[in-house]
Amino acid sequence: MTLKALYLNTSLKTSDDKSNTSGLIQESAKILENEGVKTEEIRAADYNIPFGMEPDMGEGDEWPKLFEKIKEADIFVIGSPVWEGQLSSITKLVLEKLDASSSETNDKGQPVYYNTVAGAIVTGNEDGGKQTAMPVIFVLQHLGFTIPPNAEAYWVGEAGPGPSYLEAGQDSEFTQKNVTMMSHNLVHMSRILKENPIPAKGNTQ
Repeated sequence: MTLKALYLNTSLKTSDDKSNTSGLIQESAKILENEGVKTEEIRAADYNIPFGMEPDMGEGDEWPKLFEKIKEADIFVIGSPVWEGQLSSITKLVLEKLDASSSETNDKGQPVYYNTVAGAIVTGNEDGGKQTAMPVIFVLQHLGFTIPPNAEAYWVGEAGPGPSYLEAGQDSEFTQKNVTMMSHNLVHMSRILKENPIPAKGNTQ
């Protein structure tokens, strides 16, 4: 069975604009595709996602479309830029929406995100790589996603304002090593869960 990976890019830019976060996402996607995984990248900024802790806020809310894609994915990665050392406002909105939709269950009665492997990709040009990845990873595992080892990759450059990922990050041995480890571990863990899903005993809602 072919695995499906969804990269949700939470850049503040829509898909008609260049995104450094997309650049690092594509490095990961290439690795997954070489492993036979079908990948898709979506820009959250292309969708109307209203504020509010409901899975569907009514007319015009496009979150349900994104949620269906997330449920279909075997691997789910959130990509966030860094602004003032923190995750983007859209990243925060997406995490809230994942929480709002978390009462849904799978066919075993487990949280709907069970047996989906997840990770985080972060780009900036000064600092905040780990600071941004931490809340993303925490919320994902708290909601039921499975987090493999080394499940984050980031580029933030040297201290002080400097080049962004597309300008210099592709030459970073550290970043390339981490995106390689993250990508392969996402695939390894997803294959394990395909063959051995998490038992329902003790974790149904």
